[in-house]
Amino acid sequence: MWYVVDGMDGCGKSSAASCITAKLESEGRRVLELTHPNRGTKIGRKEAEYLLQDGKYAKIMATLMYIFDVIHSIRLMKKAKKTNEYDDFVFVRYIMAVSYLPKPLAKLAYKFFEIVFPTPDVKIFVDVTGPTAMARINSRGEELETFETEDQLTKTREKMLMFIPKGWHLIDNNGDFENTKTQILEVLDEVKHGDP
Repeated sequence: MWYVVDGMDGCGKSSAASCITAKLESEGRRVLELTHPNRGTKIGRKEAEYLLQDGKYAKIMATLMYIFDVIHSIRLMKKAKKTNEYDDFVFVRYIMAVSYLPKPLAKLAYKFFEIVFPTPDVKIFVDVTGPTAMARINSRGEELETFETEDQLTKTREKMLMFIPKGWHLIDNNGDFENTKTQILEVLDEVKHGDP
């Protein structure tokens, strides 16, 4: 089974993915979890570098590197499926990253990648408000990426929510993580009983 956990920066994608991975592994399943940007690859490291730079060129290059990073992960997943090395795959961030682009381009890019990229079995969108995301990002004490301002995050969330009705499970992560975990486990239970 292929799970995608997506959402904007600071929403809790990684925590949600870890929850999914832990639950699946507790059931004896072999899970490969891949995060984007994947700092374990040259492409992922370049993407991370561009995300820390300002300007249109940096945004375009970060987006291109992101696309190549995801393609690399898809190839890894396909290879692992052929060798039957893993039972499940969890991607942290997939095509929702196009929402960081200007709105008309984001719509076009989403439609394009929805057609061109393979469709995950389970799509989970972790939602938070812009102010909540910004507070979480600031609490990390890390250098801010080019897209990480409260205003930009609020606009990005609005664009992401345009795409949600199309087969995504919406997880509200504005409260405590125990509530979020409960929502995630409910989705996994639905999937287990044949309702992806």
